[in-house]
Amino acid sequence: MFRFADPEYLFLLLLIPILIDIFVYTTIQKHRKIKMFGNPDLLAELMPNVSYIRPQVKFYMGIIAIVMIIIVLARPQFGTKMEKEKRQGIEVMIALDVSNSMLAQDIQPNRLEKAKQVLSKLVDDMSEDKVGMVVFAGDAYTQLPITVDYVSAKMFLSSLTPKLVPRQGTAIGSAIDLCIKSFGEKSAASRAIIVITDGENHEDDAIGAAKMAKENGIIVNVIGMGKPDGAPIPLDGTMSFWKDKDGNVVVSKLNEEMCKNIANAGGGTYVRADNTNLAYKIITKELDKMAKSDIKTQVFKDYNEQFQSFALFALLLLFIDAFIFERINKSLSRLRIFDLKEKFIKKNN
Repeated sequence: MFRFADPEYLFLLLLIPILIDIFVYTTIQKHRKIKMFGNPDLLAELMPNVSYIRPQVKFYMGIIAIVMIIIVLARPQFGTKMEKEKRQGIEVMIALDVSNSMLAQDIQPNRLEKAKQVLSKLVDDMSEDKVGMVVFAGDAYTQLPITVDYVSAKMFLSSLTPKLVPRQGTAIGSAIDLCIKSFGEKSAASRAIIVITDGENHEDDAIGAAKMAKENGIIVNVIGMGKPDGAPIPLDGTMSFWKDKDGNVVVSKLNEEMCKNIANAGGGTYVRADNTNLAYKIITKELDKMAKSDIKTQVFKDYNEQFQSFALFALLLLFIDAFIFERINKSLSRLRIFDLKEKFIKKNN
């Protein structure tokens, strides 16, 4: 990624057109004054050491050097510096249900927004742990690869909507399978999956997937979103609700039995979210019980500075500029005068 650390210095580039305009104006004025004294071609022969090209070369080299210096001041940066670090923590993958049923408002403001609030607090409590995120509805997708970049994790949370997954449904099993694969190579760190869903699984074998996770040493905790009595699902942008093919309003209910069975199969804990912070506190305690061990990870340290090449180019231009004089040097001008004398003698003979 290319960026400028101090982009405000780039406003100095606005001076460049002004400097060029001033130079062009003064050059035109000089030519006008020369014409006042006589024919410029004849006067040129009387001033053999005056160069009309060299001042322009020097000026535009100076302009390019100024542009380079301004870019140096703005500190161009490209790429990032990553350093390996060892941390004492655990690895956590979050599987978040983003199906339309998560828009039901039996908990406030709705199931999905409450899930985001719980996740935000969980991420805030992490300092040494790795975290990743999978979103699912009818299909499961990796939203955030496992990382220690908590800023990105919270940024992704704000953008989560049911529109992220085109095919609707609740494929909890697929989400757990994807979480297992997302951990990568086996490490000594304890691993956990947190499934956040209303439990309306219509797609696959979620319990079988949870058992597989347990066999791989991964604990599966489940946070149930909603209430057993359920609530209708609002239609986005309208005041009405989802209806079935017979025109009846669809009521989405929390399937607590399914959620509990998944947690039991995965050797973890089930808790129902409500309008308090109870679910967050219980899951946090469960994660704190897990053994922490060294986690090797690459963390962002800084952006790579790329100003050096611009600075060197500016110095090179200034160095060359120092050896270019506005007037032709004496030895060349003598040759030119001698040449003019010969022409004059030949004409008169």
